[in-house]
Amino acid sequence: MTQLPASSQASVRGGMPAPGSAASLSNEYLTFSIDQQFYGIDILAVREIRAWTEVTSLPNTPDFVRGIINLRGTIVPIYDLRVRFGGGRTSTTPLHVVIVVEAANGTFGLLVDSVSDILSIEQRELQSVPETGVEADSRFLSALVARDERMVSILDLDRLVSHAAAAEMAQIVARQDEPA
Repeated sequence: MTQLPASSQASVRGGMPAPGSAASLSNEYLTFSIDQQFYGIDILAVREIRAWTEVTSLPNTPDFVRGIINLRGTIVPIYDLRVRFGGGRTSTTPLHVVIVVEAANGTFGLLVDSVSDILSIEQRELQSVPETGVEADSRFLSALVARDERMVSILDLDRLVSHAAAAEMAQIVARQDEPA
């Protein structure tokens, strides 16, 4: 398990930068890869990064729900992003990683191939996601950024897991806890 650096955690607890200051015009994003494609999520949503461990499968869940883990007494659903993005199920190895995040719709883990780095991205660097005519191509993305000869797709965690899907998962987990 990797806890975030104190400097990243401190920014959650500290005050907001003064409007117009250089710090207010950029955000930090944790980047990771899936099938050689790079994605980023706001570092403030990341709670921890964990090595892959087996999960407890649940019946009657969407294909992208890999299962659940017990994280220090909290049941956390694990989502296979490869499946969520329309690919096949991830064949996990000890090198795979779970990024535990907290979004408006709850806490969940994201199964990814690897974590890359933390990028500081200025607002002016973010580009709109182009219209492709296919909703699935961009429905989970909020922006794109070109960095170091690679394109990084910035994910919108609230669109990745809708409120309805999060509520459904909570009900499934609650049923698992009920005595037989």
